[in-house]
Amino acid sequence: MPSLRAVAEGRRSKCCSPTSSASSDIVRLNRSTGTGRLATLVSMPQRSPFRYFKTSPEIIRLAVMLYIRYPLSLRNVEDLLHERGIEISHETVRYWWNRFGPMFAAEIRRKRVERLRSGVQHRWHLDEVFVKINGETHYLWRAVDHEGEVLESYVTRKRDRSAALKFLKKTMKRHGSPKVIVTDRLRSYGAALKDLGRGDDREMGRWCNNRAENSHLPFRRRERAMQRFRRLRCLQKFVAVHASVHNLFNLERALTSRSNYKVSRAAALAEWRGLFAA
Repeated sequence: MPSLRAVAEGRRSKCCSPTSSASSDIVRLNRSTGTGRLATLVSMPQRSPFRYFKTSPEIIRLAVMLYIRYPLSLRNVEDLLHERGIEISHETVRYWWNRFGPMFAAEIRRKRVERLRSGVQHRWHLDEVFVKINGETHYLWRAVDHEGEVLESYVTRKRDRSAALKFLKKTMKRHGSPKVIVTDRLRSYGAALKDLGRGDDREMGRWCNNRAENSHLPFRRRERAMQRFRRLRCLQKFVAVHASVHNLFNLERALTSRSNYKVSRAAALAEWRGLFAA
């Protein structure tokens, strides 16, 4: 009968055999870096989010894009896919949107934030609008850059200094700090900027904040199609996803030629179809 020491040595040699080279590499990585779980996750390949679904990823991306980008209901998306020979339920579209919408938006936002932070932030436009949730008034804060890019969308129950300060800190932490901030005459902006030490670079005036005012129009059209929202959490999730998708496909068609618009549109569709592609 083998001794306990021989059994332990046999197990040690088995663990260090070439068949378990991947696990040994992970162990060595953990011991050298001392990061434990983080090092293990870094060494593992990224798993596809579509691995548990029988439906093609192209169909899932198409359904999510139709629902977010256009003012369509869940049943409208179901009918449009039916015309293309794709038989799904509107509840399937709802499940896909809730599961993959935030994932797609986070990937789009990550790429665009890297490009935005590499350049100079010249001017930001800040504005807030009223949104009704079950008859209760909430406020949707929005930050837009000088080119019409929606930087951040944030929903609060109040419109005071603390809400404006939290919104500004969240936006500046992700996108950096601009040279000039354009707002309306709401006093909460002035108090929040004073706490941040940035009250001197604030601009106010008539028609100066049209960039932020116009950025609310796509959301308002989508809100009417959805027949308003019922929970603050659902509103926050939708405005964040909608802003990212709108930034991707907002090509300013009236300001570019037809040839440039076709090239930009093809590039946007290619980027969308490449999200989490194998």
